[in-house]
Amino acid sequence: MTPQAAAGPGAPAQPDPAPFQGNCPCLSGEQYGECCGRFHRGEADAPTAEQLMRSRYSAFVVLDAGYLLRTWHPDTRPAVLELDADMQLRRLDIVSTGRGGPLDTEGTVEFKAYFRQDGERGVHHETSRFLRVNRRWYYFNAVAVEFG
Repeated sequence: MTPQAAAGPGAPAQPDPAPFQGNCPCLSGEQYGECCGRFHRGEADAPTAEQLMRSRYSAFVVLDAGYLLRTWHPDTRPAVLELDADMQLRRLDIVSTGRGGPLDTEGTVEFKAYFRQDGERGVHHETSRFLRVNRRWYYFNAVAVEFG
């Protein structure tokens, strides 16, 4: 998913996101703290490209720009990132994955993120490419994006 605006060095510091309670936004069925929350807190790294995609989606939900930047490959990472608090992400559907396992060095994840913004419903449909560097997965870029 792509940020709408940017803020960074020299901009006012953004407060840490409030702790999220309940089921994980990635819809794994697990509690946030034991699912994507552990990645967001830096206690573990996502073992697969799909898990990184899910944790990045959850980071958009909980407005954790720091995690999104940390998991963005340095070659394509923006210098700054500001999230749109008015966008309400509602559901994540993983459509397909290509490679991206614990022993792979690259992978793709096609997903649909359903959202509501300004009273309108929409779908962000993307195929994202991920790279694994030094045993860590990073979001690299979107190879196909469509809004509906």
